[in-house]
Amino acid sequence: MTQIFLSIAAVLGGLSVAAGAFASHALREKISERSLEIFETGARYQMYHALALLLVAVLLSRSESPPSTLIASGWLFIIGIAIFSGSLYALSLTGIKSLGAITPLGGVAFLAGWGALAIAAGSGKF
Repeated sequence: MTQIFLSIAAVLGGLSVAAGAFASHALREKISERSLEIFETGARYQMYHALALLLVAVLLSRSESPPSTLIASGWLFIIGIAIFSGSLYALSLTGIKSLGAITPLGGVAFLAGWGALAIAAGSGKF
């Protein structure tokens, strides 16, 4: 699981940098200022949670018997990125406002991931 999370974290982190650069250079003149802000929020939260996933991978590598909540936190961060950042990217590029209704589900996944990480930290298994 360590290598899987590390690989996914690296890809998601790199993609967030690419998304930010894409927003700054290719989208600036093509979408509204508000849509650009929405897109950049997606990229920012993607990076935050790619780094959180990297932390999960490091913690997994340090534990012979990692708590299941640590593994759950990693998957929740991945799900959160897909739903939260993905819906913000789609909303900003398409203008379909109903996509904004999906975004909070990704936020819930992020919160659950942080909660699972806190529970894992309290287990004392690493």
